Amino acid sequence: MIIVANQPIQLSPSEWSAFEWYWLQQLQNRPIRYVYQSMDHLHFEWNLRESLVDAAEGLNRSGVSFASFEDSRCNPAFWNRNAQGGFELRPDVTPAEGIRDIWRNGRLYAFECATATVIVLYGGVLGSIREDAFNSLFRNLLLFDWHYDSDLRLTEKNGKELALPGDVLYFKNPDVSPKTPEWQGENTIMLRENWYYGHGIGIASGQEIIRTLNHFRFPGSMTSAYLMDMVIYPDFLYLSRYAKNAIGNNPDITTPVLPGQMYVRVGGSRYLRT
Repeated sequence: MIIVANQPIQLSPSEWSAFEWYWLQQLQNRPIRYVYQSMDHLHFEWNLRESLVDAAEGLNRSGVSFASFEDSRCNPAFWNRNAQGGFELRPDVTPAEGIRDIWRNGRLYAFECATATVIVLYGGVLGSIREDAFNSLFRNLLLFDWHYDSDLRLTEKNGKELALPGDVLYFKNPDVSPKTPEWQGENTIMLRENWYYGHGIGIASGQEIIRTLNHFRFPGSMTSAYLMDMVIYPDFLYLSRYAKNAIGNNPDITTPVLPGQMYVRVGGSRYLRT
């Protein structure tokens, strides 16, 4: 059931894309309450979720390659590669230009799956908010592993069975072979029911991702890879103040005050972005 401003609502398909309408019908038919502050909040979340799916599918088509941090590469016209294999935005490039170039010139880029996931998050947000707001929020971008700007306000909860398109989920390979540590797991973006984008694997079902990871266990292992219960997503309500159709920053759109440091646990580890 969908609740907007404390009231159940009826939706009309004419107001939504085919993607949004399909998923909103799924939510309406579930016994769980999905609560939104306003119709603007509801519209923005599902616009951003669709944008995240589009970004993931587009990155899969872009020609980007999988590589370890040691072998990562980027377009030097937009990014400087640092000693750790991360990408630092050039001072003469806007964040929007730098992120957009990854889709436009994908063959110039190579990175591992955690970096790819953060790139998809930035790409999805860029497709849903004003470009001036994106450039203001995400100045001095660093693309490296699970480092991310605190203005994404990533939220973690348990409940893989309730995951929605655009959510980040992690497939863990607990018995990974020490010869292939890069296959200890796969960060993914959910696209639709049981279909995910994972950099290095591509678009695949959950079963296909697990089969792939199981090829990289140590000999004799009987412990299969599996989908963890953790679900990660950005703060849709907070970001909605920067929606393309919003007039300025809306001071009335508020979320609980967060600490100055944000943590998110990915693949069993905790990462900090100040």
